[in-house]
Amino acid sequence: MGSFDFKRGHGLSFYGMGHASNTGNKSRGGFFDFLVLHKSEIFMFLPFFVMDLSLRIMGHKIEFYPAYYLQPNLFTIIWVGLFIAVTKYLKGIFGKIFYWLMFIISFIMFLTNAIYYPLTSFYFNFSLLELASEGSSYIGDTIKHTPVYVYIIALIVVVLAVAATINMKKSEKFQGRKLLISFIVFICLHLLIPVTMGSGNKNLRWNSFKKARNVYNEFSDSNKSMKVSGLYEYTVRNFYITFLKPKEKISDSDKKFLKNIYEAKDDKKPNDYTGLFKGKNVIFLQLEGMDEWLLTKKNTPNLYKLKNESVDFTNHFSIYTGGGSTFNSEFAVNTGFTTPISYNENVYTFNKNTFNNTMAKLFKNQGYAVNAFHMNSSEFYSRGINYRSWGYDNYYGLKDILDSKDKEDLSYELDRKLIENKTFYNKMFKQNDKFVDYIISYTPHTPFTTEKEVGKLVAEMKYGKGKVPKLSEEQVADLMVGETDYMVGLLIQALKDNNLYDNTVIVAYADHYLYTINDKSVLDKYKETDNNLINRTPFFIWSSDVKSQKIDKANMQMNILPTVLNLFGIDYNSNYYIGKDILSDDYEPLAFFSDSSWYDGNAYVSDAKVTNGAKISEDEVEKKSKTVEELIKKNDLTLKYDFLKDYK
Repeated sequence: MGSFDFKRGHGLSFYGMGHASNTGNKSRGGFFDFLVLHKSEIFMFLPFFVMDLSLRIMGHKIEFYPAYYLQPNLFTIIWVGLFIAVTKYLKGIFGKIFYWLMFIISFIMFLTNAIYYPLTSFYFNFSLLELASEGSSYIGDTIKHTPVYVYIIALIVVVLAVAATINMKKSEKFQGRKLLISFIVFICLHLLIPVTMGSGNKNLRWNSFKKARNVYNEFSDSNKSMKVSGLYEYTVRNFYITFLKPKEKISDSDKKFLKNIYEAKDDKKPNDYTGLFKGKNVIFLQLEGMDEWLLTKKNTPNLYKLKNESVDFTNHFSIYTGGGSTFNSEFAVNTGFTTPISYNENVYTFNKNTFNNTMAKLFKNQGYAVNAFHMNSSEFYSRGINYRSWGYDNYYGLKDILDSKDKEDLSYELDRKLIENKTFYNKMFKQNDKFVDYIISYTPHTPFTTEKEVGKLVAEMKYGKGKVPKLSEEQVADLMVGETDYMVGLLIQALKDNNLYDNTVIVAYADHYLYTINDKSVLDKYKETDNNLINRTPFFIWSSDVKSQKIDKANMQMNILPTVLNLFGIDYNSNYYIGKDILSDDYEPLAFFSDSSWYDGNAYVSDAKVTNGAKISEDEVEKKSKTVEELIKKNDLTLKYDFLKDYK
C-alpha cells in the first residue's frame, strides 16, 4: 500500500523471498527484523485499527458480519494504508500534519459512534446532524453515562497516536510517484472488495437486507453498514450518500410500481365504526416517552382513567428511527408515512413535498380549525414550516411567545404550562368553529435526574427545595410522567369548563418507548427488550360516550390516521397511506420496524426467521415479508420523488 519499500532487502524479504536457505530461527529473526524495520508504519496503523475494531466489537449483538469477517477489515486496511502512504510521501512536517488531521477526524467519528451506539443501539449517521440542537442540551448527561470502556479505549488510542508520532520518520522530499502508485492500488482494492461480497439481489426481494452486497450498495441500515464496511469506509460512504450523491430520477419500473398502487380502486368499505364521531372536535395528544409501564393508576391516574374508558389498542407499536423519533410520530400521524428506511433522510426535510391528504387538510375540508401546540419553538425540527406544509392553520411553540423573563427558569418545560398559559388556553378551548388541537407533551424527557433541569424542578415541586431524596432514574421518570398526567387533568377540566367535554374526542398515543433512559435494566423489568417488540407503546381513543373495549390487533403509527378518518366519517382514499383502518372488518394485523422485521400479533419475524416460537407457515412468513418489503418501497419511493403531489 505504499507503506513498504519493496527494494531488495526491505519490505517483502521477511517472507523469505530471496532467502530460501534460511533456517526456521533465521526466519523468525527475519520477521522480527521486519517489525523493527517497519515499526513506524505499525505504530501509525494501530490507533486507527483499534478505533475501528472496537466499534465493530461493540456492536456484537448485531447478528450480521462479525468483527473477524474479511471485508470490513480489508476496507480499514486500505484506508489506513492510504493515510500512512500520504503521511510518508509528503515532505517533512506536512506528513505529520496530515497524519494528525486524519487522526483527529477519525477520533471524532470514533467517539461519536462509541457514545451514540450504547445510548440508542444504532451507529451514528450524518442524517442526524440536524438533531444536534436537541442533543446538545443533554450532551453532558449522555457523556457522563457513556460506558467507562469507551474512555479507556479512547485513552489507549491517543497514547498509540502519540507513540506513532514519536516514531514517525520525516521524508526528505515529496515522493509523488510512490504516492500516485498508492492511490492507484487503493482505488483498485476499493473496487475489488465489494465484489467479494457476492452479487446480492439485483431485483427487489424481501430478503435483500440479508445480503452483504445489498447492504453495502443501499447503505440504509447504519448498523449493518458499519459492520460490513468498518469505520472509515462507513464514514466516507455515509457522508457521500447523505450530502453529495446526486438526486436520482425515478425509474420506469418504480413509477409503474407506484402508479399501480395509487391508481388502483380503493377497496375500503364502511364498517360499524364509520362516522361514530362525526362532527365532534378532536384532540390529538402525543405523549413524550409515555412507555406502557409508566401509565399506571398510581402515577398517571387521569391517563389511566381515560385509557380504561377508551377504545384501547393494546398491541400498538411506535417505530424507532434512531433519531428524531418524536417528529417521526408527528409525521406518521399527520401524513400516514414514516421515515425512509432504504435511504438516509429525516422526515422533517420533506417540507417541500406536497401532501394533499394530510390529517389537517382533510379535517379543514370539513370546516375544522387545525392548530398545533408544543413547548418547543417553531424552528425546532422546522416544525413551523412542516406543519404549514401539512395544512395547519398554526403551529404554536410556547418558547416563541414567552419573553426572556418567562424563560429564566425551566418552568415552561412543565407540561401543565400548555394548559395554564392563557394564550394557549384561549386558542385551544375558546374557538367558535369545530377544531382539531394537536398537543405534544414534553416533560418526560431525558435526563432523568433530580440534580438539574426539569427533573430537578418536578422533584422540588413534590418534596420541596433541599428536601429531595436520592431517586433512581425510574423514580424520576415516574415523577415526570406524573407532570404530564397533571396536564391531562387540566385539559379534561378545561373541556368541562368550556362545555366541550361531551363533544370532543381525545386520540392519545406515545411518540416512542422510553429509550432515552440510561439505566436499561429498568426497561428489562417491564418490557421485552431483545427485539423490536420493545417499541410497544400506548394508543387509545377516548370519547365520553364511547363504550370501552380493547383491540389487540397489531398496528403502528401509520394506522392512526386512516382509523381516525373513518371514525369521523371523513372520506379518504386508503391507497394514499401506508397503514389501514385498524377497526375495519378486513384489517390484517401488522407492525413493521426500521430493520424490516415485523410482527403480526402472533409471530415476530426478523431476517426471515420466527424468533418468538410462534407457529406460522413458511408461506405465510414469505407472504407477509413480501408485504412489508412493498410497504417500505411504497413509503420510501413516494417520499423521495414527491409522488403523491398529483393525487388528491
